[in-house]
Amino acid sequence: MAYQAGGQRPVPRPVPGTPEAQAYLQDYAALLEAAPFPSLVVDHRWDVLLTNSAFRSLFGEVEPHPTAAPSDNFLRFVLFHPDAATVLGDHESSWCLPMLAHFAKTVEQHGHDHGLQSIRRDIAQDPIMEAAYRHGLPHWLRNVGERAAEHDGAVRPLLHPDPRWGATDCRIVVETTGTLQEMGCVRLTLVLREPHPVAAAGRRTRRTASHLRVVPAVD
Repeated sequence: MAYQAGGQRPVPRPVPGTPEAQAYLQDYAALLEAAPFPSLVVDHRWDVLLTNSAFRSLFGEVEPHPTAAPSDNFLRFVLFHPDAATVLGDHESSWCLPMLAHFAKTVEQHGHDHGLQSIRRDIAQDPIMEAAYRHGLPHWLRNVGERAAEHDGAVRPLLHPDPRWGATDCRIVVETTGTLQEMGCVRLTLVLREPHPVAAAGRRTRRTASHLRVVPAVD
């Protein structure tokens, strides 16, 4: 498998908008493709509009999934894909709970959004996620503080399939432009840091159907 960026320019996923907005996204895709670090553009539902080659390489070894592919909806990937923990290190506390906290705030702002409601129903059908959403988030936020739920600037562990990176960390940089903001979209870039000496192979485990360790058990 090749881990270098390159190849044809990715085509943006269709979104409502003018031809000018579509043309902007096509050109923004070229900008994204030139970035050396994994990068994606998402809307408020975390539906993925654009990714670059570095992003696709990072998640290139996860198994196909009908509803939680990382290039379709990144929130669903983090919460529901059984391979998420093979790429996202410290999956529960560093990725899952911050994403759930962000989702909870978004639901407060866009409560009638059908896409968000669909995700909320899927959370309710997953006992692990429902326990985290209903009981774990307040407990976790009290312990770590509200800032831990913010994505921009957060440093989180990754397990890169490229052995040159292996077990490493990334700093998440969230940014937008005026045009992206009008579309309700932001760009996230995972700025990779120096790899850890611990071999990634020993840390790549699939999620199992057990209670989240960071969520207190509820009788």
